[in-house]
Amino acid sequence: MAALTQDRARIGPNAILQHLPVLDDAIGERLRSALLHRAGVAEPPADAGMLPEDEVARLHHAVRLFLPDRAPDIQRAAGLATGDYILAHRIPRLAKWLIRVLPAPLGARLLALAITKHAWTFAGSGAFRVLGYGPLRVEIRDNPLAQHAAEAPICHWHAAVFERLFDALVWPDVHVVEEHCTAMGAPACIFRIAPRT
Repeated sequence: MAALTQDRARIGPNAILQHLPVLDDAIGERLRSALLHRAGVAEPPADAGMLPEDEVARLHHAVRLFLPDRAPDIQRAAGLATGDYILAHRIPRLAKWLIRVLPAPLGARLLALAITKHAWTFAGSGAFRVLGYGPLRVEIRDNPLAQHAAEAPICHWHAAVFERLFDALVWPDVHVVEEHCTAMGAPACIFRIAPRT
């Protein structure tokens, strides 16, 4: 569910912060600073709170626009790092233990419910919901980070966040596929999350 109207919507700072070291490794700090400048995004401090959705969207689009061949890997690495941050700082130890000890289908449901509850932190003005559990499929309708046309799914950051969380807590060999993408004209970005085996 969308928590805020688009002009007031905000997204968690890791959607930008976790891109910075990945971009530094990929293109160097100087070019990364130029990329942020070109996107009209100021580098947020490490302790930044929620950031305006449009700034996050501009950075994600700039990475895809100016680094088209490297963007999937860059955004996947940033998404995995965001997942690591969430695991270390946002999910209570007891909740992680409970999800891990439950049978995988129940653990997946519990984790999906927790993600749904906090979806506003990564979906902004978009609407997140679980579509079904066999297999687990989730959608972000009106995904603010996928508003520019593309020929293939572009939500590598979101997919990687889901991958890291489900890999760590439910299925050690999880596979996340973006089946449909708003950037390709679909009404929603739809992700399939399931074990490989």
